[in-house]
Amino acid sequence: MSSSLISRRVISAIISNSGKKCNNRRFLCSGVFSSPPKESISSSQTVLSDSPPPPLAPEVSPSAASSSKWGKAWTILKTGIITTLTGATAAAGYATYAYTLDELDEKTKRLREPANQTLGDDASAIDKFQTLLSSTAKTVPAKAIEFYLDLRRALEEQVRGYTEPTSEKLLPDLHPAEQHVFTLVLDLNETLLYSDWKRERGWRTFKRPGVEAFLEHMAKFYEIVVYSDQLNMYVDPVLERLDKNHCIRYRLSRAATKYVDGTHYRDLSKLNRDPRKIIYVSGHALESSLQPENCVPIKPYKLEGDDTALLDLIPFLEYVARSSPPDIRKVLESYQGKDISKEFIERSKDYQRRMQEQRQQGRLWRR
Repeated sequence: MSSSLISRRVISAIISNSGKKCNNRRFLCSGVFSSPPKESISSSQTVLSDSPPPPLAPEVSPSAASSSKWGKAWTILKTGIITTLTGATAAAGYATYAYTLDELDEKTKRLREPANQTLGDDASAIDKFQTLLSSTAKTVPAKAIEFYLDLRRALEEQVRGYTEPTSEKLLPDLHPAEQHVFTLVLDLNETLLYSDWKRERGWRTFKRPGVEAFLEHMAKFYEIVVYSDQLNMYVDPVLERLDKNHCIRYRLSRAATKYVDGTHYRDLSKLNRDPRKIIYVSGHALESSLQPENCVPIKPYKLEGDDTALLDLIPFLEYVARSSPPDIRKVLESYQGKDISKEFIERSKDYQRRMQEQRQQGRLWRR
């Protein structure tokens, strides 16, 4: 009984061990030959959306790399050109402001000399290349300076046509028989006449009182020249009506003036006359002439009915013409800051009084 029970237990233990081995083999076989467990699609999509793939590195073609290098080189070249032009413009501006054309021509003469560099036949290619670079470095600035000087010379000649008198000799040579004659230069506006403009009637010109008698009398002693800063299209018609007896020898208009800082000045040195024998009469003499030592200022005419400035000046001008002083500038200097017409009358009276006293003393001595 007991033996049969033991044999049964042994048999059942063997059977159970064989079953476990069979199960293990099935698991190994399924791990090798069977397909892996499938995952759900939804879980796969969730993982992809949460972690995007890393970006791919862009592929650079050889042509793009070459164009990028050329772009950088062009940027550097353009910057260099702009910097050079800016520096050259600044240097030209300073030179124009600080130096005259003649000074620049003298200062840059050595720089503009041609570079003479000669090499022997046995010179190497490197020496020839260095010589070429050196010659170019000297030639290019020299050509640039020559171009600047030529351009400035041309511009100054154009500007001089508007700012300088039309000629170095505004009047023809004086006749040899009249070398002793003084030249009386007269301003036009507010000296011989007055021009007025009103909206209802436009421009009107008024003669100064006594102007015709003044011109006729002075023409006997002086060479009369009218020197105006007005255009000749205004000067000529006005003088045609004013000077019917042709007392005025020459007429000079704006083209004969010197333009400086917005003002047209009378340059008496361009009249082709001896400056010691020139008298300039004007209502704005000191403000409109470059030679104040030759000026005789008078009161500007503003349509005053009792104006006698021109007639009052006749005695002084006649005395100068008759006495013919060697240098009129010294005579005018003695009247500086004074009314010449009144001062001349006072001096004439004082001179006559002293002469009368001398005559009386002479008579006493004779007695």
